[in-house]
Amino acid sequence: MSVRTFRASVFTLAIAAVAALGVAQPASAAGENYVALGDSYSSGVGAGSYTSESGDCKRSTNAYPYLWKNANAPSSFAFVACSGATTTSVSSGQLGALSSSTTLVSVTAGGNDVGFADVMQTCVLQSEATCVSRVNTAVSAIQNSLPGKLDSLYTGIRSRAPQAHVVVLGYPRFYKLSGTCIAGLTEAERGAINNASDVLNGVLAKRAANSGFTFSSVVDEFTGHELCSGDAWIHSVSIPVTNSYHPKAIGQSGGYLPAFRSAA
Repeated sequence: MSVRTFRASVFTLAIAAVAALGVAQPASAAGENYVALGDSYSSGVGAGSYTSESGDCKRSTNAYPYLWKNANAPSSFAFVACSGATTTSVSSGQLGALSSSTTLVSVTAGGNDVGFADVMQTCVLQSEATCVSRVNTAVSAIQNSLPGKLDSLYTGIRSRAPQAHVVVLGYPRFYKLSGTCIAGLTEAERGAINNASDVLNGVLAKRAANSGFTFSSVVDEFTGHELCSGDAWIHSVSIPVTNSYHPKAIGQSGGYLPAFRSAA
């Protein structure tokens, strides 16, 4: 056997061994046609560096869809997520970016349908009892009215992008309980808000699975970086007020991007 033949044989055996061991090889996104849908958690409100064309939608170059695009160079990229979007407005205003050639979709939607902004405003400005009552109203909406709205949205996504791999991302827990905060919301209020996030993520995961989509939680990524953790990746009450309770740039890059990357 010649030296060249021997080396070729060793290389072939090495590749076979890698395959047999299940060692992951670098994946290429060169053929991906990626569309990023959703609300402010996908557009990147709170992360700064908003694109001029996005206007009030506040699409940030620090948002996870943009970061993933920069790292993976997909064949095409449509970033249409918009601050304030609900399942209905995503369906009516964003799905036009999808087509039969779309291969990858990300979406966050549902928080605005159950009055997330009003919940936080109520809890910041009013009593503990009023806050907890408002959170419970939101939880009821999550359990009763939101599932049908999600089903409608997900059906629309699948209809327009029948070949796409669809990743539904969840929302973080906002507070570290028994954390460093000595002012602001009470522990009971923080616990109620965290519970609502858990319920919301549970509904999102179930409806995504029923639609054949992949759900990716961000809770693990944000653990240790909630409000009151001492190293928060989420804005507390902020100026401008629209940043409040949204991920900072580090929350997008350290929280949402890894969660999306692992599912995409």
